[in-house]
Amino acid sequence: MRRAERLFQIIQILRRSRAPVTADAIAAELETSKRSVYRDIAALVGQRAPIRGEAGVGYVLEAGYDMPPLMLTPDEIEAAVLGAQWVAGRGDPALATAARDLIAKIAAAVPDNLRPYVLEPATRAPAPWNPAPDGIDMAQTRAWIHAGRKIRLDYRDEKGAVSQRVVWPVTVGYMATTRMLIAWCELRDDFRNFRTDRVVAAQFLDDRHGQRPAVLRARWQRQMEEEWAAYDAAKAAGTAIPHNPG
Repeated sequence: MRRAERLFQIIQILRRSRAPVTADAIAAELETSKRSVYRDIAALVGQRAPIRGEAGVGYVLEAGYDMPPLMLTPDEIEAAVLGAQWVAGRGDPALATAARDLIAKIAAAVPDNLRPYVLEPATRAPAPWNPAPDGIDMAQTRAWIHAGRKIRLDYRDEKGAVSQRVVWPVTVGYMATTRMLIAWCELRDDFRNFRTDRVVAAQFLDDRHGQRPAVLRARWQRQMEEEWAAYDAAKAAGTAIPHNPG
């Protein structure tokens, strides 16, 4: 790897991490020596890249640092196109359209020598499946997730019984053949998964649930990790396996 490319990759590694990244971790990812990483960090700081930290502790890139947005490598282009293909085939209509637009924008913006990686990629996402129609407006659901607002659902369970729930939407998950709304359920006083094709009706409320979306999402992720840890421990011990948290 040429040094200029290595300097760029160090910036990319720091950009995608919220926590300090050690020289050891950077060296392992770039398959280079820790000494080279120290020299590269010093060179970047000398070029006024806003990197803070020190040897043995780790390095962070300060917020607001800007780079040309489409200095993409061939692998990054193929990764973006593969992801966009998947979303175009499986996302809700608004996301699917955005994914197709994204591919077109990348193709128009990259240099000519990189355009084949967009138009003739070596990878391909699976053919789209045709899930049951969503019973809830997914674009507005995503907007309510970002806004921290509540949704009232009329929800049909696997036995056909319909109940009314007020939920705090956390995220939308994509399973093999269904979409799931993960939310805090006021009725159950816990996180629950709701299949979007089982939503009979949805009312988007103006009420805020009072938690920052990132904090609510962190609570859900922490609970999922604890449930998976309990599941793995029970499985390893050969005891009764608790409900699979997935």
